[in-house]
Amino acid sequence: MKLIAIDLDGTLLSEDGTISNENRKAIREKQSRGDIVVISSGRSLHDTKQILLDAELVCPIITGNGAVAFYSDEILQNLFLEAELIQELIETVESYGLYYELYTNKGVYVEENGRELLDKEIQKISKLDAAFEVEAANRIVEIQYEQNGITFVSNYKELDYRPLEIYKVFVLSFDLEALAKLRDHLADRKDISLTTSGAQKLEIGNPRSSKGNALQFIAEHFAVPLKNTVAIGDNLNDLSMFEKAGTSIAMENAEETVKERATYVTKDHNDDGVAYGLREYVE
Repeated sequence: MKLIAIDLDGTLLSEDGTISNENRKAIREKQSRGDIVVISSGRSLHDTKQILLDAELVCPIITGNGAVAFYSDEILQNLFLEAELIQELIETVESYGLYYELYTNKGVYVEENGRELLDKEIQKISKLDAAFEVEAANRIVEIQYEQNGITFVSNYKELDYRPLEIYKVFVLSFDLEALAKLRDHLADRKDISLTTSGAQKLEIGNPRSSKGNALQFIAEHFAVPLKNTVAIGDNLNDLSMFEKAGTSIAMENAEETVKERATYVTKDHNDDGVAYGLREYVE
């Protein structure tokens, strides 16, 4: 029996945000022979559950870059950030003037003026840099606002963070210099983890949160040796899975660093790359 952990964005999901029929078929093939297919994403639990429901797939779930593990209507692991730390992180991110979201046990919380902040940032950068790809930037923003389980709030600071069990602060900015400064500001802290699923993103979580740690946790839960695990992904937040898994598969569209550290490289995410990888490289 294998345990196969599959990322969503840039991996299992096509460009339109759906799971192709061929990828669904390949997943069901593995499940029918007794393998466990786990969805491992930086997305929220609410969003991931809806994506699987729409695709008519039933799988254990790792979300928030390893903060939350979920299976059969039960939270198996929940690595959230303490309320006092959330307050401090919010003040830090806001001091850089950057857009951010809060991933909670009630879904993703987004401030009502967030889209306006991103639109202004895109307009500003496009005027300064003729090579800046406005259409691509707008699509990244649209993907965030297409998430399932978004709750709009007037002011993050009016929230009571304790019952929300916030497990990720997601920062999105096309001002890469400002984003790098924020990362550098937070880099030496031991009370948080930092990762990214794209150049414009910084994802802040519990210090024990990583897809790799979550893969190990869920493998132990199902009594599957790590040597019998497989990880499939495309971005830097997938590397911790690659380090733990017995076999790692990078997408053709993956970051070069990810492909260099993979056991195999499969086809592009828009070309049923997950299905190809499962059939060709997972015995």
